[in-house]
Order: sequence, then structure tokens, then C-alpha cells
Amino acid sequence: MAQYIHSKRGTIHIIDLAKTVTALDKALEVVNHAVGDGKQILFVSTKRQSKDIVLKLAQDTKQPFVVNRWLGGMMTNWPTISTQIKRLKDLEEKMGTGELQNKYNKLEVQRFQEEIDEKNHIYGGIKNMSSRPGAVFVFDMVNEVNAVREARKLGIPIIGLVDTNADPSLADYPIPCNDDAIKTIELICEYIKQAVQAGQAKREKATPAPDKDEKPVVLAA
Repeated sequence: MAQYIHSKRGTIHIIDLAKTVTALDKALEVVNHAVGDGKQILFVSTKRQSKDIVLKLAQDTKQPFVVNRWLGGMMTNWPTISTQIKRLKDLEEKMGTGELQNKYNKLEVQRFQEEIDEKNHIYGGIKNMSSRPGAVFVFDMVNEVNAVREARKLGIPIIGLVDTNADPSLADYPIPCNDDAIKTIELICEYIKQAVQAGQAKREKATPAPDKDEKPVVLAA
């Protein structure tokens, strides 16, 4: 992290905020372009200080997220994970339509609900992840080491907040900052939100509206 350190006061290293601004601008551009191209940004933050802030960011921007626990193979073993997600969605649909209530007794229905709740706790944030994300945004490169490893293995771009104890070379787009400071995380999340929304607006503008008078094409059998 030496290249991002402005000075040292006793045992405390002071990050060069000018370099933080430059790095953040570059990362926001990546987010904007990825979303504008129709890709998703996977937000990862399981740390107590930031998980609620990141959860709100993901919900506000309708992006996938992991804020409870990174399950090994969440990206590298997607076939297995997608099977679990399919099971979750199937149970939710049957619970919503009343199919489970009509077919099973109250105790069995309660067990199905417990399974739904458990699976949502683990997979809820990624159950609508349509494909491989355009980038993984990690809010603590040290704490989320497993997510970093999987993204690097798959060649998925990593945007990461890097504190003075982190290795910035592990991120494609490192943002030097104090990743424990709530105010800092909130400010960065607000900028990310704006970048995602700008990308979404650009995507919507580029997508032609369906012609109401156009008749559907019927393929011959």
C-alpha cells in the first residue's frame, strides 16, 4: 500500500485522499459501463460495520449481494449453487400459490418455510443473479478473501476497498480508504448508487421500446 500512503504519524499511516478520489472515479466508470452493458455488479460485504449499508445499496439498485456469509463455491461451483437456488424459488412459488398448504399438514408446511428462510439467508442475495457478474465489488479485501479468490479464478474484475493492511494488487480497481469508517463507506456507496443508476438509465435509453403494432413472429413447427 506504500504507493497510496501520504504520510505516517506514529504507528498510523495516512492514506493519500487525492489518490482515493482518482481510484474511485475509475471504479465508478467501470460500474457505469458494466451496468450500461446490461451486466450486474455483485456487492460483497459480510463485515458488521458495512453489511447493512451495502445491503441497502444492493436493494436500492436491484443488484445481487452477499452480506451474511460467503459460501465456498458461490461462483466457482455455480451448477451446485444454482440447484439450491432453483429449489428455493420452487418452494417459494409453491408456498405463494398455496400448493404446499393444500398438500401437507401444518408441521410439514412449517418445515418448508424454515427451509425457505434458511436458503434465503444463504442464497437470497444472489437468487436473481442472471449470469456471471460484470464485476465483484468487495468492501474489505482482507475479510472477503474467499470472494476475491473465486473472482480472480474466474477472471471477473474486482473492485475493492483497500485499507493499509490489504494487498491492492489483488484488486483490478483498488480504492484506497479506511474500510472500517462507516461515514466513508456510506459516502462511497452513495457514489456507487449514482453510477449504477446512471448505467441503468443508459441501458434503458439504448433499449428500443417494443412496437405496439408489430405482430409477434410465429415459427413454423
